[in-house]
Amino acid sequence: MTSVTSTPGDAAGRRRRATVEVKQGLRELGAELTLLNRQVGTRLGLKDIDLDCLDLINAHGPLSPTALARRAGLHAATTTGVLDRLERAGWITRDRDPADRRASLIRALRERNAELLALFAGMNSSVDEICADYDATELERLADFLHRTANAGRNAAEELTGD
Repeated sequence: MTSVTSTPGDAAGRRRRATVEVKQGLRELGAELTLLNRQVGTRLGLKDIDLDCLDLINAHGPLSPTALARRAGLHAATTTGVLDRLERAGWITRDRDPADRRASLIRALRERNAELLALFAGMNSSVDEICADYDATELERLADFLHRTANAGRNAAEELTGD
């Protein structure tokens, strides 16, 4: 029986192939999450951008309209239209900023979150099942990878917008 040993060239090729697989996986994940979000938005009667902004408000709010526009990469007028639709549909409220009475803060109405969570329940359950296959150290490494990748995406988007 012969033993197979790895050469440095083999290791480099394996690493390149794995990196390509990661990038392809991220593209596939992005496409599938876009589809899921579109389906959720349709169920809720929200446009894609409305759901994106609602997610940002839930994650980072309360936010000023300017801060939301910056995070979402939207023009101020577009952001106003999104906020008008979200407010009419009962997803957000605009409150006076206590630090500056001339400004407003956008806050998600948390009582509506159950509707969102119900529509994402299937995906959340699937992710829980997938995570069960990994130990805590592996999950921490995956979480780090995903956060760093999200930051890279945000930085790339900012470079394209010139911010």
